[in-house]
Amino acid sequence: MPRAEFWQGNKAIAMGGIDAGCRFFAGYPITPSTEIAEVMAEELPRNGGKFIQMEDEIGGIAAAIGGSIAGLKSMTGTSGPGFSLKQELLGYAYIAEIPLVCVDVQRGGPSTGLPTKVSQGDVMQARWGTHGDHATIAYSPSSVQECYDLSVRAFNMAERFRQPVLIMTDEVIGHMRERIEIPEASSIERVVRKKPKCPPNEFIPYLADKEDDIPPMAAFGDGYHWHVTGLTTNDWGFPTNNSEEIDKKISRILRKVDRFRDDVVAYSAETYEDAEILVVSYGCVARSALRAVRELRKRGVRVGHFRPITIWPFAGDELERIVNDHGIKHVIVPELNMGQMFLEIDRVIHGRAETHLKTLLNGELFKPAQIMSYIEEVA
Repeated sequence: MPRAEFWQGNKAIAMGGIDAGCRFFAGYPITPSTEIAEVMAEELPRNGGKFIQMEDEIGGIAAAIGGSIAGLKSMTGTSGPGFSLKQELLGYAYIAEIPLVCVDVQRGGPSTGLPTKVSQGDVMQARWGTHGDHATIAYSPSSVQECYDLSVRAFNMAERFRQPVLIMTDEVIGHMRERIEIPEASSIERVVRKKPKCPPNEFIPYLADKEDDIPPMAAFGDGYHWHVTGLTTNDWGFPTNNSEEIDKKISRILRKVDRFRDDVVAYSAETYEDAEILVVSYGCVARSALRAVRELRKRGVRVGHFRPITIWPFAGDELERIVNDHGIKHVIVPELNMGQMFLEIDRVIHGRAETHLKTLLNGELFKPAQIMSYIEEVA
């Protein structure tokens, strides 16, 4: 039977990872994500896993990459400037196709900024923080239940697509406590990376299967030999300057996610069928926004809500469809930044509705009354 727990968001992320099969965590303490590492340090050894505190944030993700190459589902976690430090090795994991989960519990910035305050200032960094073209998968939980569920989902996507997957939570969701339900262990879907079926002497490390553009991955120690590097490689895993090989590699690591976008993207929407106004929000802001929308619906205001759960790839097709099919006239975007996701939303809507950005930068969370006031101004 499922069991009920009263957990903090950060603990739910850690336990979701363990229940998804994570057996290696490497990181460095940093507010407001430290509880993830604390839980992992306590719980992983009880579940046959390993925890290691590294000397810094760069070492944390480097060790997680190593753990994954050795065959273990691996995670690292951080906040703010730690996420900045991890960007170079995130790029390494993208091009070398190393599955792992990286959690960013967002806080105020830039630099040291506001270590104990909430922000949503890292959403564009999640998409473009590391240089070069790559396919980003990033989830934004809005509840403690989703912290657990999306942690499981993130590991499944990382293992399926052989790449890093990000959980972009925030200080409010990370530190709040709620009742959640933990499913029976036997009912949890656990995706495991593809293994090579050929003998070691026939193994071509980056030769992708045509049906999904993803190559099987052998663990170091399994008897299969392959070369791992941050340079662009050919199918054998060795650096190449051949233009055809370069195009083939980069195109494939983008295409392997793009082809299965509908399997990745998740969103929620409510009361939009008759709406003239649509509020689009994510993460902790969605909680305040939903309260505002529901209160105003009781007063007869025709307002709906759209929440991207997957912030990358962005649920643009789904948002565009709702705006077009239901004649939405105004879209309000409240964000704890200067409009990072608003830029993407405005691009998707492309003038089909009037867009309105509402920002908050003081380290506090929007109150429902504030968002209600914004909606009433537009209405």
